[in-house]
Amino acid sequence: MNLKHLTIISLFFLLLLTASCQNNAKSNQQSDSSIDKTKNLNNVLADSLLPYVKYNMDVIAFTNATVVDGTGNSIKTKQTILIENGLFKTIDNNSTVNIPEGAEIIDLKGKTIIPGIIGMHNHLHIPRFPYVGDVASKLYLASGVTTIQTCGAASAEKELSLSKNIANGTQIGPDIIPSAPFITGEGGNPNMIIPRNEQHLRDTIQYWINQDMKWFKVYRNTKPEELKIIIDEVHKNKGKVRGHLCSITFAEASEMGIDGIEHGLNSTSDFRSNKELGMCNGGREYMDELIIDSPEVNRLQQLMIDNDVVLTSTLSIFEASIPNRAYADERSIKAMSQYLKKQYEERRTNFDNQLKDSTRNKRLKRIMEFEYQYFKMGGLLCSGVDAGRHVIPGFGDQRNFELFIEAGFTTEEAIQIMTSNGAKALERTDIGSIEIGKRADFVILNGDLKKEASTITKVETVFKKGIGYNPELILNETNGQFGKD
Repeated sequence: MNLKHLTIISLFFLLLLTASCQNNAKSNQQSDSSIDKTKNLNNVLADSLLPYVKYNMDVIAFTNATVVDGTGNSIKTKQTILIENGLFKTIDNNSTVNIPEGAEIIDLKGKTIIPGIIGMHNHLHIPRFPYVGDVASKLYLASGVTTIQTCGAASAEKELSLSKNIANGTQIGPDIIPSAPFITGEGGNPNMIIPRNEQHLRDTIQYWINQDMKWFKVYRNTKPEELKIIIDEVHKNKGKVRGHLCSITFAEASEMGIDGIEHGLNSTSDFRSNKELGMCNGGREYMDELIIDSPEVNRLQQLMIDNDVVLTSTLSIFEASIPNRAYADERSIKAMSQYLKKQYEERRTNFDNQLKDSTRNKRLKRIMEFEYQYFKMGGLLCSGVDAGRHVIPGFGDQRNFELFIEAGFTTEEAIQIMTSNGAKALERTDIGSIEIGKRADFVILNGDLKKEASTITKVETVFKKGIGYNPELILNETNGQFGKD
């Protein structure tokens, strides 16, 4: 073999070696990229939560989407939504969006996107069970509820701990904005805070503020003088006060500076007959007689609006007390413990003997009218589930949407109430609507929400902070667990 042949052979092997090194480098680069993605995922969520995740990419494009953006604006169709690093990057017509190379592309033809629901009266307890947070948090998220304000705590320490665990990615659920324990007055529920004197009240509030609680809820027996102290102390510390009122009227609380009032007309004591100042008493004939568009109701609502009072609707829990409407759906029964199922069956038997009683049906209509009028007058109306009876966390939030449609709200208005209005009440500018720059908290619904209100229950994927969760897998963990000892 001459020198020329040796040179050619040497060059050939050199080329093979170079190609092999390049392929190995490319393979290593791909492997490193895969590892980086895994590391990124693990930095966000604990390993135990990874099975619930459907999507967790830096860049995802959703095409052909029907979008209810939560602002109250008209529904848009054939939209492309680009998510980058957990934020809404681009939202526009399909034809105008340039999808980056390598992005995950998901076709949403025939489906509807809404913002993640913000529940503003979403407890982590129910009657007899002071803490159901571990199961309730799964039910909320799987139903499309990505943020909750708990509106009064029965187990404040556990609620705060759960909130931190979810924020740290060690438990699954919505973002939780926790509450201090309920505050009530003499004669109220002994499990709540009953002030002994002004100093005791201020010290108690300060204790919970030092535990990072910023939301306080007063209950039915709170005295007017106590509410003034509560509002003063909480506001000094940049917190918020909400109330399920009775002894104090809506007008009195609004003038004192309360931030939010719960349950609407059903807890309004302003129109009670023979009501005494500072007492939770008087007749409730107004629930059957009050004309909602009367001057007296308009004056009250305008006073509330002028004082920036948030009104929170809880229609689904009121409906649960109406004999011919108080039926649990299959999903709810599946989630209930044996104890709750038995309670429901006994209650349902009793209701069957009252089907001809239309009184509470008429009251529901009047409650709806009160809330509709408040919204149309420019008041900030939010919603929450107030879980109890057979109304399950998350499922009850969805039912609120259907009841808003029944009340006369448009699809766009109902979603606004349940999403961006909640964000406004929480003073959060990063969530609540599908808009460029906001956090990618949203829900993919399988169907056309405008055409069929029940589409709200057909949750295909829930995105929180840009991570897509499989609701079916989450719900499988809740079967028979809600309300279990």
